[in-house]
Amino acid sequence: MAIRTFSGSLIFTILALAAAFWFGGPTMLALVAILAVLEISLSFDNAVINAGVLSRMSVFWQKIFLTIGIAIAVFGMRLVFPFVLVSASAGISPAAVVDLAINDPETYKNELLAAHPAIAAFGGIFLLMIFLDFVFEEREISWLAPIEKALGKVGKLDQLSVVIALGALLLVAETLAPDPVTVLVAGMLGLLTYLLVNGLGELFSNKAEDEEEAQPSTAGAKNGVALAVGKQAFFLFLYLEVLDASFSFDGVVGAFAVTSDPFVIALGLGVGAMYVRSLTVYLVNKGTLQEYVYLEHGAHWAIGALAVILMITMKYHLNEIITGLSGVVCIAAAFISSVVRNRRLAAAQAADDDPDRELVSA
Repeated sequence: MAIRTFSGSLIFTILALAAAFWFGGPTMLALVAILAVLEISLSFDNAVINAGVLSRMSVFWQKIFLTIGIAIAVFGMRLVFPFVLVSASAGISPAAVVDLAINDPETYKNELLAAHPAIAAFGGIFLLMIFLDFVFEEREISWLAPIEKALGKVGKLDQLSVVIALGALLLVAETLAPDPVTVLVAGMLGLLTYLLVNGLGELFSNKAEDEEEAQPSTAGAKNGVALAVGKQAFFLFLYLEVLDASFSFDGVVGAFAVTSDPFVIALGLGVGAMYVRSLTVYLVNKGTLQEYVYLEHGAHWAIGALAVILMITMKYHLNEIITGLSGVVCIAAAFISSVVRNRRLAAAQAADDDPDRELVSA
């Protein structure tokens, strides 16, 4: 299963590294490899979140995520989007931006970095909303039990996540933003994007559930759980793409610490994005989130940390290692906690199945 799932990523990696070596020799090859590792380390929590959403989608839409979604992630977000962003912020044509990237990559880098506060505001607020909506929902299973249970109770206050996100945006605009108006507009767009895409997804999800209750059917179901199809799946797909975009911002900006060549950046981050996609599918097929129940919690805490980091970087530079480690630490801690929980439950089950053995050992 692993070989089949990651085969596309392996083929793309070989082609990308071969192209890098052909056009730039060992130096470019090394840069592409470094950027790929950077992207994977920064986006592992993205794969966990993606897996949670993708597991609710039909096989057809999972394939769309792996084909059209990859094209959008690799070529759209890692290559085209920075050009569009520089074009909009600098007020020059896309053709001029491409010429600038080819002939004067340092100026191109500076133009992109100048747009970073707006990027950070949009992505930071979008990710913050994902985190807040998760922790403000009461759940049967809690990882950081005292904190998550308390937040779940507080979250009964309607629209609390929106209130906090708006408060955070105002605070950041006043204290960290070099251009408060631009940051406020970008942050509001991030909030509106989240509310629109997430709201439409929930709307069609509720409609699908009503239709399922009216006409029970096992079609499009997996393990007894109805999978999203049609409009609901489409908006889940849009949600995944916007989520991937929010995660990719820090990777694109951080990549300039390695090289100023936008095409090398796109190639290296594209390789990383391919592996994140493959890892997402692997987690879904293996049922990893069901087996290690705290992984999703850890991923959302990592998202919360990334949202804060993005907003801090409007004014202060933070090393990419800090960004990457924040996600890795949360995921690793959640995985270890899940393993401990599984062993504890297995031991309790064994004791229940064989009470005499427990008495002898005592």
